[in-house]
Amino acid sequence: MTAYIIRRLLLLPVLLFGVTVIIFGLLQFLSPVERSALYVREIPHTEGAVEGIIKRYGLDQPIYVQYWHWLVGRIDPVTGKRVGGILRGDLGYSRVGSQPVASLIAQRFPATAELALWAVVPIIGVGIWLGVQSAVRHNRFFDQVARVFSIIGWSFPTFVFGLLVLMIFYAKLKWFPPGRISDWASAVINSGQFHQYTHLYTIDALLNLRFDIFWDALKHLILPVLTLSYLNWALLLRVTRSSMLEVLGQDYIRTARAKGLPERLVINRHARPNALIPVVTLAGLMVAGLLGGVVITETVFNYPGIGSAAAQAAIQLDVITVLGFALFNGTILILANLIVDILYAVIDPRVRLE
Repeated sequence: MTAYIIRRLLLLPVLLFGVTVIIFGLLQFLSPVERSALYVREIPHTEGAVEGIIKRYGLDQPIYVQYWHWLVGRIDPVTGKRVGGILRGDLGYSRVGSQPVASLIAQRFPATAELALWAVVPIIGVGIWLGVQSAVRHNRFFDQVARVFSIIGWSFPTFVFGLLVLMIFYAKLKWFPPGRISDWASAVINSGQFHQYTHLYTIDALLNLRFDIFWDALKHLILPVLTLSYLNWALLLRVTRSSMLEVLGQDYIRTARAKGLPERLVINRHARPNALIPVVTLAGLMVAGLLGGVVITETVFNYPGIGSAAAQAAIQLDVITVLGFALFNGTILILANLIVDILYAVIDPRVRLE
């Protein structure tokens, strides 16, 4: 197990290097003037000043030199200090957020993390349960209903379902509002008397014993969580059901039943663990997608997370910010795949020997 984990960890720097090469390659489609936005907030309009910026930051040097400077930074000939470098947290300046891209990501990530935290349990837990029960009750009433549920959910565009639940639960019933928090709760949070330990409003509200703010933050999360859950249940149900049906047809399952083992034991101990291998891959990608920001859902519900910030940057052609988000999402995806590989070895010991 240890050797397997070490092999996967050794691949991590190689994959991260590949992501940086791809992102830097995309940067080369920009002109040196546009790439200078990585280092300055406002590009001067005079021709001499622009050429000075390009020369100062080495944007006219060979591509491998530019890549090294972009990666680790370079010594500013004017100030003598090291500037830039994504490894130093400098992803450029965001015109959309009027702040460095890294600061914008740090500001928006807690909202996205909170949404992912509340969505991941119902998505994975309920999705897998529905898939397992559908396979166990193959071609019976539960299975038929689950398949219809899956087809409808898989066919629904995210923005259509989001607008539909907004129309019902907010416009008509006035139950669950969009956004992240109400104005009165935001005033309390920013008053200085409310301690933000994690910047996750629901958790911080509980730590501050402010159950009114907890309920307000939770009300704002219900509709986006419902939207993400229903649409992901459809996919997770189909994959789990298909994998479970394949496992239930194996010889060792028939042997376990022939020995007289209780059906519950056959399902939970012999069938389900082996059926979860493809499901773990899908669940890992779902979690990575949630942490990377769900653009459509956050936009529909006016939720101030990473996804909505990336959408605003794309609309305003803020390429530096978009590529910064792409680098962030790529890193999350690589880490998620690493965790999935480790979970493979936990679920199926045969993977460790490959």
